[in-house]
Amino acid sequence: MLQTLKNAWNTKDIRNKILFTVLILAIYRVGTVIPVPFVDATSFASVFSGNILQYMSILSGGSLETATLFALGVTPYINASIIIQLLAVAFPKLGELSKDEAGKKVMNFITRLVTVVLSLVTAVGYYFLLKNNSFLADEATGDYAWIYACVIIACYCAGASLIMWLGERINENGLGNGISIILFANIITVLPNQVIYLVQFVIDAFKLENSPIGRGIGAIAFALVLIAIVIALTIFVIWVTGSERRITVQYAKQIKGRKMYGGQSSSLPIKLNMVGVMPVIFASTIVSVVPTILALCGVDGTGTTFWDKLNNFLAADGWFYPVIFLVLIVAFTYFYTEISFNPKEIANNLKKQGGTIAGIRQGRPTAEYIQRILGKITLVGAIFLAIVAILPIVGGPHVLKPLIAWILGNDSEAVSKASTLTSVFTFGGTTLLIVVGVVLETYRELEAQLTMRSYKKLL
Repeated sequence: MLQTLKNAWNTKDIRNKILFTVLILAIYRVGTVIPVPFVDATSFASVFSGNILQYMSILSGGSLETATLFALGVTPYINASIIIQLLAVAFPKLGELSKDEAGKKVMNFITRLVTVVLSLVTAVGYYFLLKNNSFLADEATGDYAWIYACVIIACYCAGASLIMWLGERINENGLGNGISIILFANIITVLPNQVIYLVQFVIDAFKLENSPIGRGIGAIAFALVLIAIVIALTIFVIWVTGSERRITVQYAKQIKGRKMYGGQSSSLPIKLNMVGVMPVIFASTIVSVVPTILALCGVDGTGTTFWDKLNNFLAADGWFYPVIFLVLIVAFTYFYTEISFNPKEIANNLKKQGGTIAGIRQGRPTAEYIQRILGKITLVGAIFLAIVAILPIVGGPHVLKPLIAWILGNDSEAVSKASTLTSVFTFGGTTLLIVVGVVLETYRELEAQLTMRSYKKLL
């Protein structure tokens, strides 16, 4: 891996792409600290403790809880991409546009328009969240409040549009998928805060008056076990992502002119996790839509109204959230596999090249055989993604929180700290999959570009 990175850095055009990507990320990070006028979000982070907004804040690199220019993050663009891709499947004529360059430009233009619309809707909800929690400047709540509201909403819409533009610049001139790279940078940015939470948890355990030494040692053991679990999960994700099923293909001998071709055996690799991390990103975005809207409208689940009950029902520590999350991950895994891997096309290509699978006739039987294997592998890959993403969501409130509360004691302050620390790690599986998936996909693209340049030198 280090040799690949060294070779990439020594290749001028790839080095320029890496530097361009780093430059775009630096510009993006500047935008995450630019304040929006007429907003005073000094203690706004308290609103994001222990709810779905904290997860959305992680995806925005912490900008959501500081109410800066890029507070909306990449969520509007991801939601727009989901809508357009689903519509492309529902309406075949729309899906045909993506088959040529002119059609792709039309699809990208439609995606941009939908992104702007969703940004506007989200910005309006975010403005009312700021207003209801009294985080607007005094002049923004006076007689001309609507003018200040338009300025604030326009700033957040402009920030979301600028993020979309930066992501597209990475796609064109940088390395990797732009939006995925920005999402990766956001998650990495908040990791130091999570480490600080864990260290503070150990320190607080030693400060307890009731048997501080024993509880402190328990806190250290808990932190070490938690770190070991994260490392083990990372290794497991990398191993599964690299796993594949290889179908042996035998090529018939063909005589062309005075030369004989074929007569060799090869393999058709089908990866266990073929679609990467996109099903998790899309599923987490969709399952968070309604809870996010309720949170933006000021519903915190502490009341007895219908909306409070709905918020509690859809909360991450309930049973419905992980169940629907699992269903969406499986559905999106099959969806992306279907649009990225076509067994009929593979079977036709094998037939043209004289390739056959042992015991399977060419043409339709080969396509059906590949489809059966693909269905089984896709199911295993979907279950793998679901387990890694959902285990922390289920284990956080029901395992980590009681254990942390026991270590810190049962007073109200300890319970509050336990809730904060638990919410940090509740969505750890989803963020881990995103980080590892983006790193592996970018690394594979780096290897592909190095290989392509090596072939050019040989030619």
